[in-house]
Amino acid sequence: MFEYVMVLASIIIGLAITHLLQGIARLVQHPKRAPLYWVHLCWVLYMFLTAVFWWWWEFRFHSVEVWTLQLYLFVLGYAFLIYLVCALLFPADLEGYEDYRSYFYSRRAWFFGLQAAGLAVDLGDTLAKGTAYFASFGLQYPIATISQIALCIVAAITRNQRFHSGFVVIMLLYQAYWALRWFDTVS
Repeated sequence: MFEYVMVLASIIIGLAITHLLQGIARLVQHPKRAPLYWVHLCWVLYMFLTAVFWWWWEFRFHSVEVWTLQLYLFVLGYAFLIYLVCALLFPADLEGYEDYRSYFYSRRAWFFGLQAAGLAVDLGDTLAKGTAYFASFGLQYPIATISQIALCIVAAITRNQRFHSGFVVIMLLYQAYWALRWFDTVS
């Protein structure tokens, strides 16, 4: 049942990754069309890793014997949320914007609002895999996730470039730490 249920969710995540890769390809194809912004590119990397890691972590649902419509819609909704965040990083065109910096800051409320929602959904996703599974991550996981949600709320409000620069670096470093600490094999 798991393989059947995860097909559509995997397609949605595949589309999210495709959107990011197409955006990067457009940057390579037309490097002078719009100046790049390193903070934006770091968020692209972060979301690429998030989408890939999501697919890895969702395998934990393989042991669910009975899938409910609610769980199925929850997993699809989570995948859709990741897709939306990825889609916000690369618009169809930059008409009306000077560059990726101006585009990024004009969409920061949406981007970070959806990012905060995704982090909250991740808490529910981890809990849906079982209370023992959730507890296996210790207090660090909920504290870090709630802190990240709070920082996303600040990022949605502020245009302070120092804050945004530091925030994306912290998020990438934490994601690397999390992957190195918790990724091993899926059983």
